[in-house]
Amino acid sequence: MVGFGPEDNHFVAELTYNYGLGEYRLGNDFLGLTLQSSQAVSNARRLGWPLTQVEDSLYMTEAPGGYRFYLIDKDQPDSDPIQKVSLAVSDLQRSVHYWSSLLGMKVIEKNEDKKTVLMGFSDNQCKLELQDIGGTVDRGTAFGRVAFACPRDQKGALFCQLPDIEASVKKENHKIITPLVSLDTPGKATVEVVILADPDGHEICFVGDEAFRQLSAMDPNGNELLDKAIALDKSDEWFAKHNKQKALV
Repeated sequence: MVGFGPEDNHFVAELTYNYGLGEYRLGNDFLGLTLQSSQAVSNARRLGWPLTQVEDSLYMTEAPGGYRFYLIDKDQPDSDPIQKVSLAVSDLQRSVHYWSSLLGMKVIEKNEDKKTVLMGFSDNQCKLELQDIGGTVDRGTAFGRVAFACPRDQKGALFCQLPDIEASVKKENHKIITPLVSLDTPGKATVEVVILADPDGHEICFVGDEAFRQLSAMDPNGNELLDKAIALDKSDEWFAKHNKQKALV
């Protein structure tokens, strides 16, 4: 898990390395992640990483796997630098209904020219941008999942009411990938989870916040452990032994 701070108040990305897979096929589903950081722009220039200027103070770059990042060349804010995650949809009106009426997100901004809608659960959190691409959404083989943690009120009920969300989605015959369930983690907290799919197949996970906070606590040794795991990785030997190749980046 990587991000600009603890998961309690920052958007983080989960990077998964699957042994035996040399490459993924990108679809058109993930349109990019936008973050505000002049330091990120400076780092890219210093390292010779390709940057394409989109408009004043906005640059586009790609991660090694082809995922797009949009960098706003302004001072990093005191809050989370990650501003929004952009997803493609085939029918904007249908998707807005799903995310707002069924999942409870509020519409923050609409842009008729760009066919986009900006949504969120809170004004001070990372936003979700939906963009109508006027065609079928192809999720490829590299698709991910967006997750939200739902806090409880003083009586112990989830603010976002996982059972109610599940019932609303089921009532309108949308897909439920994993019905509401409690997942045990040996020696750790038990977390409640429900996993859904929106009309274009984007996967959405809702989890109980209190238990998830325990499971997602920041590890002060995270960077060191990651570097150690990469150093000990033997996947190059595995690919050579099985006469397979990794994708070139």
